[in-house]
Amino acid sequence: MFALVTPLLLGLLSGIFTGLIPGIHINLIATTFLILIPATLFPITSILIFITSMAITHTFIDFIPSIFLGAPDDDTTLGVLPGHELLLKGQGHYALKLTLIGSTLAILSLIFIIPIFIFTVPKIYPFLQKMMGFFLIWASILLISQDKQKTKAIMTFLLAGFLGMSTLNLNINQPILPLLTGLFGASTIIHSIKSKTNIPPQIIEKNKFTKKELVKPALATIIVSPICSLLPGLGSSQAAIIGSKITGKLNREQFLILLGSINTLVISISFITLFLIQKSRTGVAAAMSQITQLTNTNLTTILITILITSILIIPITLQISKLFAKNIHKISYTKISVILIIFLTTIITIFSGFLGLLVFVISTTLGLTCIEFKTNKSLLMGCLLIPTIIFYLPF
Repeated sequence: MFALVTPLLLGLLSGIFTGLIPGIHINLIATTFLILIPATLFPITSILIFITSMAITHTFIDFIPSIFLGAPDDDTTLGVLPGHELLLKGQGHYALKLTLIGSTLAILSLIFIIPIFIFTVPKIYPFLQKMMGFFLIWASILLISQDKQKTKAIMTFLLAGFLGMSTLNLNINQPILPLLTGLFGASTIIHSIKSKTNIPPQIIEKNKFTKKELVKPALATIIVSPICSLLPGLGSSQAAIIGSKITGKLNREQFLILLGSINTLVISISFITLFLIQKSRTGVAAAMSQITQLTNTNLTTILITILITSILIIPITLQISKLFAKNIHKISYTKISVILIIFLTTIITIFSGFLGLLVFVISTTLGLTCIEFKTNKSLLMGCLLIPTIIFYLPF
């Protein structure tokens, strides 16, 4: 029992750390863990529990810096806009609660998705793999079509793609870290400094949200998450856009719920995908694939860990959010932003060196350009989509 509970709690703590600290992603921790600590030192089950617990915890926690600090990772970038709007109205905690509702919906959705997924994926994946490049092109066109400024949107998407291809072909340790941190994190923080954002006192009270409003985001989650779990290069934010396109226009609250649910569900399903087709669609699933080939017993352990971790992390996330909400207006937002920029620069220099720092500067500039263009920041995911499309095209 000790061997099972300890890695779960350690994963919980690690997920809280990665979720709260911008630039420290679960992929980085999982990879570093495997490099520094050989898998042979611990039972395989303990390592799987640790990685699963950390990954699920991260998906619940990572909206806190996104909403309260404007420092998202690639999976929560679209949460900045509606989340920040609510924050400026004194409803930052309410915004966070909406993403938690989404994450909870995701865990409940697994009951329906897993049997269908296990039955259909092995049968359709060979066809899907052949058409992967074309599916990703369709997804890219859909993302671009959502933007009113088509010329600027295409330019942003292509520039991001060129930057992504260049970065991935450089000899850089952890190339994704400076790339995504600059595009989505640092650029948003610098824009906040430039805008001289002031945060009002936050209201912590029960907010009315009808059960009827859960139907659209729940439906979109069930439809889109499994699809995006099979398509590399598509993050939770892009899946949320596709989901909102399928179910029709969503209001601000529904979109935050959808983003929270897809964020959690994509990670959860990536473990099932790894079991079914031996393909890793997330960094943590890739870390698992380096340890062992998943068995029925392993998958059962992972699913139980997902459930227990979710039950434990919901009240913890609410308490951390309340702490932020009660104190965020007392601290200079500009000072917080400057400290975050210094911290991110230090982390990138340590892990990715001078070339990584150069990529960080360029990607931050492109992120700021996207903000000035007033185009959707999800287009910056072209940095991963275009290289992936080129890899999968059959010519």
